[in-house]
Amino acid sequence: MLLLGLILLIVLLALGVPVVWTFLGVAVFLVLSLGYDPNFLLPYGFSQLNSTLLLAIPMFIIAGKLIEKGGVGDVIVKWAEVLLGRITGGLGVASVLACAIFGSISGSALAALSTIGSIMFGKLHRAGYPRGFAAALLANASILGLLIPPSGIMILYAWLANVSVLATFLSTLLPGIILTVLLSVFTLVYMRADLRQQVKAGTKGRAVLEPVPAKQLARTFGKRTVTGIPALLLPVIILGGIYSGILTTVEAAVVAAIYTIPLGLWVYRELKVRDLKDVLVEGAATTGVVMIMAYSMMVLSRIFTMERLPDAISSVLLSISEQPVIILLMINLFIVILGMLIDDVSGVLLVTPILLPVAVGIGVDPIHFAAIVGVNLGMANITPPTAPLLYFGSQLGRAPINEMMKPTLLMIAVGWIPTLGLTTFVPELSLWLPELVLGYTPQ
Repeated sequence: MLLLGLILLIVLLALGVPVVWTFLGVAVFLVLSLGYDPNFLLPYGFSQLNSTLLLAIPMFIIAGKLIEKGGVGDVIVKWAEVLLGRITGGLGVASVLACAIFGSISGSALAALSTIGSIMFGKLHRAGYPRGFAAALLANASILGLLIPPSGIMILYAWLANVSVLATFLSTLLPGIILTVLLSVFTLVYMRADLRQQVKAGTKGRAVLEPVPAKQLARTFGKRTVTGIPALLLPVIILGGIYSGILTTVEAAVVAAIYTIPLGLWVYRELKVRDLKDVLVEGAATTGVVMIMAYSMMVLSRIFTMERLPDAISSVLLSISEQPVIILLMINLFIVILGMLIDDVSGVLLVTPILLPVAVGIGVDPIHFAAIVGVNLGMANITPPTAPLLYFGSQLGRAPINEMMKPTLLMIAVGWIPTLGLTTFVPELSLWLPELVLGYTPQ
């Protein structure tokens, strides 16, 4: 029956049934078919949800929506644009940098894509960037919101794995920086090659802007820095408060949500009082969905544990190969395929209880595995054929999906795969900062 339940789970996800109903339906099916006492499993799910750490999720969701509506994204983009926007490919690099900064505020890839994308698509198109490339770049860069702390999925991972949320935040920081650099370098190379082709074909676009005097550029940068200080202070307040010990993760999330209200209302004046109700309603709805999924996954994970599913998966993998490198490659492949079917939140809820015991069994540290899960799920979100963020970027940027495929596959090849390889096979990349900052001792 357990095998039938797993098959049902995969089939429902592949058919596009909403994840929340898939998790809940499979949980009910397994409880009834395996004869477990609901009076035992249902209270267990509620007891697992009784964690103050989970309060950070709705607060970061609300903060992200307030930032989206409050004009903070536009301020960040303008600040990054004045630094890099005057060189060939620089506007694309500014987009990547803006997504990274926005990720350090919202912790959400979808929020980064909808906010930075809505601002940058028009700018990139007017600057001569191919529409398909621009959409692909922003879809890929938005996932930095999952890797640059704070990250919503890392909060869930820490809760599921019973490990330090601060350590999981730090585990994905260096992979996120590496990916930022690789995507930026790729953008510069790609756009310069595209410009050479335009010149050769006699169809030179507007990717190269007229030079601006240094004094004027410095003056503009100074003005935008002053304007952007309140927004740029937000990640400093969040991360500085957390890692200095002044704020807990939950308190930092609350401060972020409260801080963005006057920022949007009175500093940048993009947020309206009437928007606050909409933000709270949207945040409550999103949080409700996440909590129902988390509850269902807690019941499922308890069943998986009692049915010894992790042991069975470990036995299957070890029967194929006893080499940790091969097993890690198979785990990576499994997470990527699963992540192509469902969103990142659902992915971390499903993957962590099933595969964490397997990874620990071959000597992988739980904090290291957090980074592996984060990078895998990020890459899965832009990996064809499903690629949920890729299709959202196509709609937002009005770019045909076929025009996005080539640049996306190139970004996966030169950006994502090297980052994933380093994250998987160089544990120090994920463990160095937790050891340095928190004194974490790898298991």
